[in-house]
Order: sequence, then C-alpha cells, then structure tokens
Amino acid sequence: MTIIKNQTVRTVLRYVIPFGVIPALVILGATVFDEKRYLIISFGVAIASIVLFMTGIEKKNIGSRRMVMVAVMTALAVIGRFIPLFKPITALCVMAAMYLGAEAGFLCGALSVLVSNIYFGQGPWTPFQMLGFGLIGLFAGYLSEPLRKSRVLLIGYGVLAGIAYSMMMDVWTVLWYNGSFSPALYLTAIVSAIPYTVLYAVSNVTFLLLLRKPMGEKLGRIKLKYGV
Repeated sequence: MTIIKNQTVRTVLRYVIPFGVIPALVILGATVFDEKRYLIISFGVAIASIVLFMTGIEKKNIGSRRMVMVAVMTALAVIGRFIPLFKPITALCVMAAMYLGAEAGFLCGALSVLVSNIYFGQGPWTPFQMLGFGLIGLFAGYLSEPLRKSRVLLIGYGVLAGIAYSMMMDVWTVLWYNGSFSPALYLTAIVSAIPYTVLYAVSNVTFLLLLRKPMGEKLGRIKLKYGV
C-alpha cells in the first residue's frame, strides 16, 4: 500500500482530486472526447479515486485494513444495486464515509458504480454516476461526526443526497441530448425526473435508518479495535 508522506501534498490532493481533477475528466468525457471512449474516462476516475484514498493513509498496516473494509462496503453496494427500485448504494457509501473517512466514502461510491455497471451497462453516463456517488460519500465523511450523532441530520442528508444525485445526472442528460448545456433543458430534465428523485430520496432515508444502528455499531467496533 503506497503512502503519500508529504502532508502538504496530501492536503492539496484531497481537494484538487475530487473538486478539480475528477469533475474535469467527467466534463471532458461528455463534451470533448468521443462518447465511445467512456471506459477510458471511467478508469481515469477510478484511478484518481484510488489516489484520493491514498491521501488518507498515514500508516501502511492501517491503510491495508481500511482498504479491506472499503472493499467489503463496495461489494455490498454492488450487490445492493440488484435490489429492485429501492437501492442501498447511497446508504452504504454514507456509512463507509462516516466510519472509514471521506476518501473511503468517495472510493466506495465510485468503484461500486464502475463494478456494478459491468452488469447494468457501461456507458458515457458511468463517469457521472461515479462522481455523483463519490461526492455523496465524500461530503458524508466531512460531516461524519454530526451525522453519527443525529438521526434528523442523517435523514436530511439522505434526502439531499437523492436530490443532488438526480440533478447531477440531469446534467449528463442535457449534455447527451443537446451536445451542450442548456439551462432551459436542464430545468425541464429536473422537472421530468421528479418521480425518480423522490424515489432516490426515500430509498436513501429508508436504508440509512435501517443500517444506522447495526452497521454503525459493527463499523465502530472495527474502527476502535484496528485503529482504522
């Protein structure tokens, strides 16, 4: 497990990668590159997500344990996408971020989409999905302490995550349909996607409430025991 030792470099990368490098890759993939090259963009996002994860590793043995836990959470999220209608992927990414860190949440979200889309279908939408779920995990990590302490805040985050993810995917819809961004088309896409947005939000809240105590207790014990 590679460790980025320079603290300044690590701090810079923690913000440049999720808010600069990866969004730039996603937008370039949708507007500049041939859409048939979406796999290159998707793997680029995956590699950048792994590098982001490495910025949170301070000790090699702890980093390895943390990676194993992220792999388990990612596998659960992949399996969860096979559940009809209500899917726990957001809840699992949030739980991973709350107990394993923001970078772990981003990696869980991005990789779970890439892996599960082997079955559900890869396409130019995949990088947008990876970024969407990645950011949901990242911000959950930033807000981990208040989210662990307050059920109300966790419910609110689940609702906002559903809305934010739907709106991000609406950006891809407009770019795919129009070839460029149009505020009018974007508003139309948001309105037409309201039923799906509500479904996202409800499923997020449902699974967060179901997983909050049992999974939180298990992840909390692992974090305490192994210093993850």
